[in-house]
Amino acid sequence: MPIEVSADDLPEIAGKAGVPHYDRSALTAGIVHFGVGNFHRAHQAVYLDDLFNLGLDHDWALVGAGVRLNDIDMRSKLQAQDYLTTVVEQEADKTSARVTGSMVDFLPIGDLAAVSEALADPKIRIVSLTVTEGGYYIDPASQRFDQNHPDIVADSASPEAPRTVFGLILLGLQLRKERGLAPFTVMSCDNIPGNGHVTQNAVAGLAELINPALAQWVRESVAFPNGMVDRITPATGQRERDVLEKDFGIVDAWPVFCEEFKQWVLEDNFPAGRPALEKVGVQFVPDVAPFEHMKIRILNGGHATIAYPAGLLDIHFVHEAMEHPLIRAFLEKVERDEIIPVVPPVPDTDLGEYFELIARRFSNPRIGDTIQRLCLDGSNRQPKFILPSAADRLAVGKSVTGLALVSALWARYCYGESDSGRPIPPNDPNWDRLTALAKRAKTDPRAWLSMDDIFGPLAANPAYVTAFSTALDRLWSKGTTSTLEAYLDNAL
Repeated sequence: MPIEVSADDLPEIAGKAGVPHYDRSALTAGIVHFGVGNFHRAHQAVYLDDLFNLGLDHDWALVGAGVRLNDIDMRSKLQAQDYLTTVVEQEADKTSARVTGSMVDFLPIGDLAAVSEALADPKIRIVSLTVTEGGYYIDPASQRFDQNHPDIVADSASPEAPRTVFGLILLGLQLRKERGLAPFTVMSCDNIPGNGHVTQNAVAGLAELINPALAQWVRESVAFPNGMVDRITPATGQRERDVLEKDFGIVDAWPVFCEEFKQWVLEDNFPAGRPALEKVGVQFVPDVAPFEHMKIRILNGGHATIAYPAGLLDIHFVHEAMEHPLIRAFLEKVERDEIIPVVPPVPDTDLGEYFELIARRFSNPRIGDTIQRLCLDGSNRQPKFILPSAADRLAVGKSVTGLALVSALWARYCYGESDSGRPIPPNDPNWDRLTALAKRAKTDPRAWLSMDDIFGPLAANPAYVTAFSTALDRLWSKGTTSTLEAYLDNAL
């Protein structure tokens, strides 16, 4: 009989999967985490579970928090299984499962009193967040905090009843300041260059609208360490639940499937203290920026490179895209010719070998990552993962043929129809706007580049405009396959 995940059933689950080797009842909370999604539970929660299994730092357990309506469902499911999560690591030749226990509570969504008091609790010394690349209220073109966003304007008008994660963090910091408590450290775990700086700008930027003195205190007194995080973690669906029950005899309402590989690089800037994560493989370095650039440009940029041609060719899984000879060759050429040459050196790292590792990870047939997930939210991801590499190349007079083709493929994808005529469902918060512009761009590529908030100065660069227009015209006249062939033959 399959076993449902719960604290009482951990002894029986131990015969099927790894379980915590520590007394969960003795854990106390030290971290509040906003955004309890799959990535967090496959990454930060796993590192803490590893640390607790060593018998260390049991005062650093996690308390979940959220601000979105779909966080309600996540909380309900995790609460029903005592905040335990089954993590399934899958490689081509092996698979393993473990139940992690590093989370001990999940604050009620929308309960302002509960959230603010948790943030003001002196035992909470770190507030971390994974709210996706699009959750930081960044103007895509300038990459600066957007103080005019309606959510931010609303929080500035009612700071005592915030709706955003940054408003809640600011409220918690203000309560601690009023009570004479040291501020907690704010730690972003999202894939954004300089994520600590970006988070500081969001919290302090909101504070600036409320009270400039409070903003100055945030900038001077609160730590926002930068960090680089990495682990491929697809969305959970019925497929994953069925695999877990069939292969391991475990029933989990929201398991997490991921690859075996994981990486976390952090600046050691935690004035209020931190868990000894270096004991379980986290790298603490003086400057995270080289690692961030490497990961965001090569891995995330690589994801964007294969996503849209695969979507246009009706490919479902990422590993299937890597099995397609044209898409794999396209990735290889764009990475080695255009992306890697403008990635700054990284300590003790060979960028060519790093890309080879990335290609192997993308090719993992067991992970079940989908092309639809990689195509999601291009309006936030392109300005972070692809366009900076193009800008760096243009600044030194280098070709951007491949990078412009990546963005042209994105434009073609947002038309909402694959090469075969299959409808592409909405896959971006700005889908209506993107689809309207993609239809205009079919005959006038410059219509796509009119999005100044995304393309910024690139839209006025003649070399970029020519490369993009040529690529998009070719995609419409000859199709994806022919366009990839032309690029690989240096004939685009």
